[in-house]
This record gives sequence, structure tokens and C-alpha cells, in this order.
Amino acid sequence: MPTSIEPRLSPSRRIRLLLKSLGPGIITGAADDDPSGIATYSVAGALLGSKLLWTALLTWPLMAAVQMMCARIGMVTGQGLAGNFKQRFPRWLLLAFVIALLIANTINIAADLAGMADAAAMLSGINSHWFVVLFALLISWATVRLQYTQIANVLKWLVLVLFAYPITAFVVGANWSQVLRDTLVPSMPHSREEWSTLVAILGTTISPYLFFWQASEEVEEEKSVGQNTIAQRKGATPEELTMRNLDVGVGAFFSNMVMFFIILTTAITLNQHGIKNIETSRQAAEALRPFAGNLAATLFTLGIVGVGFLAIPTLAGSAAYAFAETLGWRQGLNKKLKQARWFYALILVSTAAGVALDFIGVNPVKALYWTAVINGLLAPFLLVAILIVAADKKLMQNQPSSRMGWIVVAITTIAMFAAGIAMFVV
Repeated sequence: MPTSIEPRLSPSRRIRLLLKSLGPGIITGAADDDPSGIATYSVAGALLGSKLLWTALLTWPLMAAVQMMCARIGMVTGQGLAGNFKQRFPRWLLLAFVIALLIANTINIAADLAGMADAAAMLSGINSHWFVVLFALLISWATVRLQYTQIANVLKWLVLVLFAYPITAFVVGANWSQVLRDTLVPSMPHSREEWSTLVAILGTTISPYLFFWQASEEVEEEKSVGQNTIAQRKGATPEELTMRNLDVGVGAFFSNMVMFFIILTTAITLNQHGIKNIETSRQAAEALRPFAGNLAATLFTLGIVGVGFLAIPTLAGSAAYAFAETLGWRQGLNKKLKQARWFYALILVSTAAGVALDFIGVNPVKALYWTAVINGLLAPFLLVAILIVAADKKLMQNQPSSRMGWIVVAITTIAMFAAGIAMFVV
């Protein structure tokens, strides 16, 4: 959970710190609202209306606490999660983690590409398969050819497309008294379908690939200022940790605000008009048109395309970082292709596999939704490992996680285990 800024900081100093700090946390928060997240939140809104709006209030501090813990691990140890797991856990367990991550991410990439392509086809009238290939090529080229700092700057600007969702909600209009009630008064799931929807929301909001990406981004940030060895990167100053707290807190708030408005938009358009089953992201956007007009449907569609460009490099990159640290490959988005062949090869193969899955007729929304469920079941196991590393004073250079941060992440872990168990036993 983001810690409070020290009292001695003036308001103007706080604002300057906030603006200076925005980077990995805001990118990670925005990537969390990828087409998988959009599809999951759309399914939740269409199926259950506004009943799960309260989850946005719950997941904001939980997501912030988890991502800050991952950021702290990367900052003070000088390496990513897999590199730290390698020092604490058996090799077979670490390989199981990273293979599961790769499989889930590849399916997620396929579904994200399909969602983006469907949205682009809706706007252009061109067959979606052409867009699947085009988007994959553009993203792969940018990931391989551009330096980390260039990629990070582009990703920061892509965050702006997510404002399409709050705008859409206000264009559509809502019963704000009902919205307030459903936001502040939790409505617990009662059926297996409702529990699986809650698990999917948790899995796409507190998602394993974001754990690995956040820690690896911290390492890349340090490499970008010349700290090229682990020894040079070890440790973090109080100000650096405070800045990252701000960054992660803003990113998590932004992510969960967008989640709130996607659920709300689909609840007041689709659910209220009896449209409860969504098969494609294009269908979700088109379904808005009769009730919300062309502007709302277009904004919703553009948001899907924009966040896909933000999320797919994150998905492919997080798995590549995890494998590279596990197997000892040279790695990093700051390196050229010939300097980190296996690292980039995994990114390209994962993206290509995603394209292949699209051409064998995978249903994008169902794939996105069930990928979120898989992530929701995998995440608590990874969180246990993260908690162990974050409390290890030796690994953490005598800068372990704060007691409050550790407790909040432990509560998150227990909640995700409980939701996953309830999905099977209810």
C-alpha cells in the first residue's frame, strides 16, 4: 500500500515529487486495463450489472500494495522477481511458475490481438485477420528496435486512451444514487458464475505478469542511468522509495478508476437492456451504439486498440524477463537483438503464437475472460513467494517490506485463495 509522504514535505514539493516519479507504476497500472481487463469488466457489467462496482474500491489498495512490494524488490535487490526467486526456491518450482506465466501470457496476447483487431475492423470495415498480423508486426518491431526509455515514453502517452472509458460512462448517463450504493455496499457473489466473475476481476487486476513487469521495469530504469551491474543497483534511498510509492499509487488508482467506469458503462447499457452474454469485444462496442450513440461506441473501441499497444509488450516482456533470469540469458529492452537473442526470441515467439491462436478460431472474449480466471488462481501462489522474498532481510539488503505493506499483501493473498476456492465449492 502506498505509504504516506513525510510531513515535512510542502504541498509544492509533493506535486513536484509526484510529477517526477511518474513512470513504471503508471505504465503498469495502465497496462492492467488491457483488452483482457476490458473484456472481463465488460462481462461483469453485462452479466451482473453494477453489483460488483464495489470491487474497484477493494482492489485499488490491494493492487497498489502488491505492485509496490514488487517495485521495492526490484529497486533494492537490483534484479527482477525470477532472479530473487532463484535464490530462495527450488529450480523446478521456479520453472513451473515461469512456464505457467508464459502460457497464460501467450493466450492473453492472442486474445488481446483479437480484441484489438475486432475493434479496428469495426471502425474500418477491413477483415480483422489483417489487423491481427499488422498489430503483431508493429508491436514486435517497436519492442525489438526501440530502447527501453523510448518504449517507456511511448507507453506513458498511450495511457491517455484510457480516459475514453470515464468519458463514455458520462456520455451514456447513470443513476448515480444506485451507483453510489453499489460502490459502497458490497454485494457478495452467490453462484459459481458470480464467484468465477469475481476471481476473473481479481486475476485481471492483480495479475501475475504485472508482478514480474514491475520489478523488471525498476531494473531497466536503473540500467538507463548507467547502473549496469547488480552490485551498482542494490539498495534504494528513502526518497526513491517515496517517489515509487507515489507512482504506483497513482497508477493503481488510475487502473481501478477505469475498471469502475467500464463495469458501469456496460451495466447501464447492456445489462439494463437484457444483453448479458458478450462473445466478442466488437459485440460489446456495437451493443453500446443503440443505447449510447456513435460517440460512446467509438470511444470504447478506440480504447481497446490503444491499450492493446500498451499491454502486449508488457505481456511478452514480463515472460521474457522471467525466463531470462531463470535460465541465465542476457536480457533487457535496452539491449540490441544480437546482444540478447534468446530474450527477444521468446518475445517474438510468444507474439507469433498469439497470432497463430487467433487464426484457429479462438473466441477472444471467452479466452480473455478465462485467462483472467487462470491468472486469479495463479496469482496467490506467486504472492506467497513474493511475501517470502520481501521479508528476507539478506536478499532485501536490510530494506525489507514495511510491516503494514506485508500485512496488506498477505490479506490480498488470502482473499484471492478464498475466492478461488469458493469458485469450485459453491
